Amino acid sequence: MSPGDGVEDPRLEQLVDGIVRLAAGELNARIEPSDQRDAIDAVITGVNLLGEELGHIYTDLEERVAARTAMLRRTQVELEHMAKTDALTGLANRTLLNERIQDAIRSGTDSGHAPAVLILDLDSFKAINDTLGHSAGDAVLVEVSRRLRSVVRASDTVARLGGDEFAALITGASVDDVMLIAHRAWEALQESVDIGTETVWTTGSIGICLHDPGRSAEDLMRGADIAMYQAKAEGRNTVQLFHPDMLNAVQERSRITAELRMAAATGQLALHYQPVVELASGKVAGVEALVRWHHPVRGTIMPDSFIGIAEETGLILELGRWVLHEGIAQLSQWKHLAPQLTDFRLHINLSAAELLRSDLLADVNETLTKNDIEPSRLVLEITESVLMSRRTGEQQVLEKLRALGVGLQIDDFGTGYSSISYLREIPAETVKVDHSLIKNLETDPQQQKFVSAILQLISAAELEAIVEGIETAEQAARLQAMGCLYGQGYYYGRPAPAAAILDRISGSEPQR
Repeated sequence: MSPGDGVEDPRLEQLVDGIVRLAAGELNARIEPSDQRDAIDAVITGVNLLGEELGHIYTDLEERVAARTAMLRRTQVELEHMAKTDALTGLANRTLLNERIQDAIRSGTDSGHAPAVLILDLDSFKAINDTLGHSAGDAVLVEVSRRLRSVVRASDTVARLGGDEFAALITGASVDDVMLIAHRAWEALQESVDIGTETVWTTGSIGICLHDPGRSAEDLMRGADIAMYQAKAEGRNTVQLFHPDMLNAVQERSRITAELRMAAATGQLALHYQPVVELASGKVAGVEALVRWHHPVRGTIMPDSFIGIAEETGLILELGRWVLHEGIAQLSQWKHLAPQLTDFRLHINLSAAELLRSDLLADVNETLTKNDIEPSRLVLEITESVLMSRRTGEQQVLEKLRALGVGLQIDDFGTGYSSISYLREIPAETVKVDHSLIKNLETDPQQQKFVSAILQLISAAELEAIVEGIETAEQAARLQAMGCLYGQGYYYGRPAPAAAILDRISGSEPQR
């Protein structure tokens, strides 16, 4: 029966079913055309072509979506990598290191292999930045990162925490293995680094903390950090393993810091004075002001126990201001009690932080004026490490102090920072030779030649030398024979309160 006889054509039902399947997403659905080649078959053919075209479009769309998804995943991975790595060195950063420490603690608890954290801080890195520029500093950091990666294992993580501080996570290793890796890192930094035409050295202070049950990632990092600062305190360029006593020491330093803040206000600080003597005559040419802390419970605390803390916490600014005011006020009293001391000079130590305090020049000038003291009677002693690596701001302050008439002295000369070429460039007039250079002076001919050469060098730079740490008459005699004019040390008198040395500075016989 033909469609024209009033009977519904079955192809119409097939057509509707095919369209519904296409609409439902079955893009591979097809309708079989008949042999009649009529209008219905034409529609069927059109629907089949539409389905085929939709299939092509869908396939292309799927490929594009897959490509975009892959690109987004790559971008996400790259962003995560950027968020967890150091841009300069390519090492892990603090965030990634912390995550891996936490993972290592969890896996170490299960396996019995406790992780360890190593923190390394470069020594004297600031001087490289100051003298050669930040690009040279960056080159050093990149080289250090390369060396650190070369000494750890593939399973370990090396990170840069920021600045010149690095860390390493050591997993699945014995204590001996951890210490071996730490010493390999230490050895790797003993070699010089070539930066263009310049050669520099930058050693490292290393602290290590081993994981104990119950210790968190934060505890591990804090322990390694404490051990690293202990390495700094031990003279730098060394390796220290954390133990609980170090934490006690940190807590003790915190207590000292809190108490030091109140020391000046509560009258616990005092100045002692040590003579600076003319070797030929024994006459006292001046005194060095040395601060003492008379603690109500701990007794007298020597500067070595709190000056470093004051410098780290910024309290050195307040402490230095107090020493300046107290010392010059005392010099004014001596001036009135012994007016014959016209060329008597007061020596005061000045730290690097104090050199850059904004009111230093005004404070020095106002304090001298208030106490009617000539600027030339004040000598500020500045360590050679500060003078050798001075920046523009520091240089300007030094020049203004000299213009004011204040004397400048290089302190601790010969402790490892000296640069002979700078001696004639530094706006100083005297050089204090460190006491370490005159050890065995009486018995060691080589040391005698060495000290004599240093004194000749200072003289050639048109500077005057003061040798500290003189303890015997023979040392004093040999130094005088070498041409040294001034000396300081226990042989001439220990630091004493102002009242106790008034007779001494007034011209009485030299104390022995």
